[in-house]
Amino acid sequence: METLITILAGVLVTAATYLILSKSLIRVILGTAILSHAAHLLIITMGGLKNGSVPIIGEVDANPVDALPQALILTSIVISFAVTAVSLVLAYRTYQETGTDKLDQLRGDRNE
Repeated sequence: METLITILAGVLVTAATYLILSKSLIRVILGTAILSHAAHLLIITMGGLKNGSVPIIGEVDANPVDALPQALILTSIVISFAVTAVSLVLAYRTYQETGTDKLDQLRGDRNE
């Protein structure tokens, strides 16, 4: 199961790289969002699936589950959602001002 998730993370990284290298601003933003999802999958896969109990102070258990990967993923999801939302708002505002989302046309004049 872990190898399947690792392969899926690799496919997501490949698709994200393709989108980031495109000339459309929306595709670049979607590529960064997909890349963050690939990182989430990779972190959760590295954390592994362990059978055990919840680590509560005062209870003695020989095999408690580490909650750090899940906490990192939750924090990363919130941050990536906020970055994607701000990027989409900036892209929309750029489209309103310039009338295009092509990165080649957003560079400006050649004489600048």
